[in-house]
Amino acid sequence: MIALSLAEIAAVVGGQTHDIPDPSAAVTGPVVRDSREVVPGSLFAAFVGERVDGHDYAPQVIEAGAVAVLASRPVGVPAIVVDDVQTALGALARHVVRRLGATLVALTGSAGKTSTKDLIAQVLQRKAPTVFTPGSLNNEIGLPLTALSATEETKFLVLEMGARGVGHIRYLTDLTPPRIGLVLNVGTAHIGEFGGREQIAEAKGEIIEGLPEDGAAILNADDPLVRAMAPRTKAKVVLFGESAEADVRAENVRLTDSGQPSFRLLTPSGASDVTMRLYGEHHVSNALAAAAVAHELGMSAEEIATALSEAGSLSRWRMEVTERPDGVTIVNDAYNANPESMRAALRALAAMGKGRRTWAVLGKMAELGDEALAEHDAVGRLAVRLNVSKLVAVGGIEASWLQLGAYNEGSWGEESVHVSDAQAAIDLLRSELRPGDVVLVKASRSVGLESVAQALVETGAEGEVAAR
Repeated sequence: MIALSLAEIAAVVGGQTHDIPDPSAAVTGPVVRDSREVVPGSLFAAFVGERVDGHDYAPQVIEAGAVAVLASRPVGVPAIVVDDVQTALGALARHVVRRLGATLVALTGSAGKTSTKDLIAQVLQRKAPTVFTPGSLNNEIGLPLTALSATEETKFLVLEMGARGVGHIRYLTDLTPPRIGLVLNVGTAHIGEFGGREQIAEAKGEIIEGLPEDGAAILNADDPLVRAMAPRTKAKVVLFGESAEADVRAENVRLTDSGQPSFRLLTPSGASDVTMRLYGEHHVSNALAAAAVAHELGMSAEEIATALSEAGSLSRWRMEVTERPDGVTIVNDAYNANPESMRAALRALAAMGKGRRTWAVLGKMAELGDEALAEHDAVGRLAVRLNVSKLVAVGGIEASWLQLGAYNEGSWGEESVHVSDAQAAIDLLRSELRPGDVVLVKASRSVGLESVAQALVETGAEGEVAAR
């Protein structure tokens, strides 16, 4: 964080100082909410959770070098006491962002947010110092923490924004007003909470409503609900996609034999070829979104194409590909799942597995409401249409819907199986995998299927721990 004294911070957040011998002492390190992340110079934000109260760690964090605690009650060590820690954290982030002068890029969408954010960051880092959301910490706590990690050297701040209802993104953009706002897509993720795709579009579009006139709204030309957001902003509108009407678009899209996308990138100022290190055709749209942002910030087509071709995956369990010594390929995409990302992952599996035996180890897609049965059934059917060799549906009723869809689509019989939990899936795969097989593991985060991928990565063809 930029250096601020405790007195300055207290004034910004409307707090009272307690047990602080020197109000001029400065916070020079990060603002953190996890006591294990404290380093000398930190400010520790004490949140009260369901099982853990951050205030209990106050003496420990001061001993570890924190300058003070941002707390909702006195804690017997240097503290700035406020009515609400989350509100105070947001106020501090808003103050720091205003002082920074960095260009803020904010993005949202139903699928692909984190992968696209990682691409944008890797491209912009070629131009100037860039700070970006770690993982998918995109809510009212994670976003301010990311903004507060910026320093005087930061030129670009790339912030992922999530929403579970109308008004959530507007709140986040009030804290950290972007100059560039990006909407990737409107899908069915969290549709059970929103009530419908139109409501999702209403919430996602909030990200462009407050953009300044000299800003830019980057919108997906291939998604009608996103494209229809254009009248909601006074900023310049830039379209990306494979549509001929897109300002930044792709031509000659194909997948390499290993399932990595290759295409010709076309921008208003030039064109250049891209071959990505990431897996799956869905990354073409993500790459075009990143390219549109970078072009708006002054990068050439050649610079953008080079950066996209060299960019990797920065966040865990998102199409994370591991080649085992015995020739088995594990694709760990178990961080989360919705119908759009599930379809994209299955298509990537089919592309990667040409001429090989493929396994789809799939679990529940959460928060789909009344659409849950139909969406799980549709994913099971798609696995058959893509000629996936084996479907392993893991878990409860939703997994049975996956298997039923597959069975009804192709009368698969032994080609699909329903197992009760992750350990049952591990046992099955360990006994049946053969050299050359490709295994996709994917489900909503709550299912915890990353344990399946990890177990398979660590296991060689004969059940021995593979050297890594």
